Amino acid sequence: MELLKDVVKPMIAGFGITKRRLAHKKVTISYPEERREQFPRTRWRHVLTRYESGLERCIGCSLCAGACPARCIFVQAAENTDDERYSPGERYAVRYEINMIRCIFCGYCQEACPTGAIVLRKDFELANYKREQFIYTKEMLLEPASVEA
Repeated sequence: MELLKDVVKPMIAGFGITKRRLAHKKVTISYPEERREQFPRTRWRHVLTRYESGLERCIGCSLCAGACPARCIFVQAAENTDDERYSPGERYAVRYEINMIRCIFCGYCQEACPTGAIVLRKDFELANYKREQFIYTKEMLLEPASVEA
């Protein structure tokens, strides 16, 4: 009788809870075939944008690096020349790197940018196998140039 009271009754109560939970609607989705809609203010993957003319928006001002609380952004600027023009301003970013391991996806870099060069988009699939692959370079971040025919 003691065994019934101490062991069996709690087990039956636990199975009752499980049975009730089985009747609820399932919230699991079949990822990656199905994807949940992202929230409107979602911030994930960083992208360096371009103007319609194909010039880079980044002018190498380093305001994004200064605003970053995690100190994960590095910007090295250089002067534009008449022969090699990368951005409409006097300077451009020769080297632009983001350490995604340190990034907290706060969006301060996007808010600090005066030209709207750095934006955080909804691409959240950022997994890699090696630590070195989490250092996003300018080439990885820059939008492809639009080809106009």
